[in-house]
Amino acid sequence: METLLSPEGGLVGVLLASFVAATLVPLSSEAVLFGYLKLHPEQAALAVALATLGNTAGGMTTYLIGRLVPQRKPDTKALARLHRYGAPVTFFAWLPVVGDALCAAAGWLRVNWLAALAFMAAGRLARYLLIAYAA
Repeated sequence: METLLSPEGGLVGVLLASFVAATLVPLSSEAVLFGYLKLHPEQAALAVALATLGNTAGGMTTYLIGRLVPQRKPDTKALARLHRYGAPVTFFAWLPVVGDALCAAAGWLRVNWLAALAFMAAGRLARYLLIAYAA
């Protein structure tokens, strides 16, 4: 059985940290990924893939929570803009502070979930690729 300090156990940590960081919990998944890649640079592709998967799953969880809130007409400029531009805006869901709100608002506005998933994953992958490059 592998321990959490092994590459395999550490990968589970990258996945879990990335998921939790996509919620309202203040956690830096970038720091976790960077640290892991400093220890195990040979695992870069798998670590980036798992970080992207975990963070996207966390974002889609927030999207689902937003979708569960009863819908009404958007009454702010930001919501109106998201409603106007739709799923491509969720590319920026990885941004600190506004990212969680973008995911929840996309769900609340009933933005196409598959398109939101694709744009969220693309944005998060781009961010993690930059982190891997820096490591």
